Amino acid sequence: MADESPLNDWVSFLAGILVLVTLLIGWYRKRDPLLDAIPTVGFSNPILSYFSAVRFLFDGVGMLKEGYESAGPGLFKVATFSKWMVLPTNSELVEDIRKASDDVLSHGAPTEEFLQTEYTIDFLEKHDSYHSDVIRSKLIRNIPFQDIHDELLLALNDSIPTVGEEWVKVPIVRTMQHVICRISNRVFVGPTLCRNRDYQDLNLNFAINVLKFAAILRMLPEYLKPAVMRIISNLPSQFQQEMEFLRPMFEERLAKMKDLGEGEWGDRPDDILLWLMSEAKGAEKSLDGLARRMLAVNFAAIHTTSLTFTQALYRLLANPEYIEPLRQDVEAAVAEEGWTKAGLDKMYKIDSFLRETQRLEGLGLVVLVRLAMRPFTFSNGITVPAGTVVAAPLSAIHTDAEIYPNPDEFDGFRFAKLRERDGDGMTNRHQTGTTSITHMPFGHGRLACPGRFFATLEMKALLAHIVITYDLKLEEGKKVPRPFCIGASRILGNADVLFRKRQK
Repeated sequence: MADESPLNDWVSFLAGILVLVTLLIGWYRKRDPLLDAIPTVGFSNPILSYFSAVRFLFDGVGMLKEGYESAGPGLFKVATFSKWMVLPTNSELVEDIRKASDDVLSHGAPTEEFLQTEYTIDFLEKHDSYHSDVIRSKLIRNIPFQDIHDELLLALNDSIPTVGEEWVKVPIVRTMQHVICRISNRVFVGPTLCRNRDYQDLNLNFAINVLKFAAILRMLPEYLKPAVMRIISNLPSQFQQEMEFLRPMFEERLAKMKDLGEGEWGDRPDDILLWLMSEAKGAEKSLDGLARRMLAVNFAAIHTTSLTFTQALYRLLANPEYIEPLRQDVEAAVAEEGWTKAGLDKMYKIDSFLRETQRLEGLGLVVLVRLAMRPFTFSNGITVPAGTVVAAPLSAIHTDAEIYPNPDEFDGFRFAKLRERDGDGMTNRHQTGTTSITHMPFGHGRLACPGRFFATLEMKALLAHIVITYDLKLEEGKKVPRPFCIGASRILGNADVLFRKRQK
């Protein structure tokens, strides 16, 4: 057999040259005197900054904290694999980001890049976000609490089938995803389809696939992405499945809208599907367009809410001393207002527990992520070049001792105490759905999450019912899984949780 070592040596040499060229190209692209003026966490050298990008992948919390505390009242930057990310250390500069117009600091561009929307969600009318306007104008003003509450009870009974004093083991992450999917879709598509397990699985798996394929695409050059997606993607088949689930309702409603008009039929449903049908324009009025929008609405609504809620359950399991005060909070509110939205609004400790969970263990480490479409100058006079990502260091702000005393300590009633201190006039300031410059898990300002009040209502009602209906614990010897971070995202581990009917 011929000696293959010279060939192997040439392959290794060429691979090394390719890596070096790639680094040099990246170095050239990252050179900018405007960025040189901004302090760096990690290496400033454009080539060595790739090592810092690797560190950020696994120690984002530490790097953001380091920059936030050491950069003074100004800005710092961290390296990602594709761009520099510049972050402010004070509220005035965070406000600069929030107030900037979208043609200067784009909100959509980073989202499209992260999710690779051209190849994943892929709306028929690109860059049209009319579904967000529907959520703001229709859903938030008309949240059907009774429907949500009724579906929640049915979903819990089906998902946590306790009998007598026996404990039942529940895989909590997937179970809460199904529960949130079901009660959300009661409002999205009505009671029949929301209970269809196959429909739930489709929407849950679609979100997982989008994130998975987007992660793969972000590592590829643009010219390879279409070919790779044709090989690996099952998203087109999922679009088709969503269409088939929606087709009967779509065709029936379309016929009634043509025959009877928008507001004249007596049994007219009041859900997101019909709102989208009424507001869609052009190609988006097709079944294909509406199916893609419904998948997108589910993508936005289910996973962040279910994972945030699961993290709250983990906190409850790790701190069972909160269970009894939470039960008292719920029972007092229900005795006064019943199971109504007004009653939910008076569950101050339930609300505080969720808000404190978001503060310490929100799903994102940064917020207000924007891409500079042209050079942008902060109010302190520092300019970042076009193509730079800017963002607020959320995890560092949420653990700032000047804002939150004992910031690393979980105090489930931290915000309930602030309500008592500030009095009734400031009650809304400390509730979970309210954003501020110091509490931004839902974002802040005009681009804050449009569905946050809906998500908050779901989580509060769910937590309230769980604490008054069940006892819960982990299996003997098991511990609550701690979240871990990959880049700017916090990832939850799964656990089996034991439930039984409340015994006292």
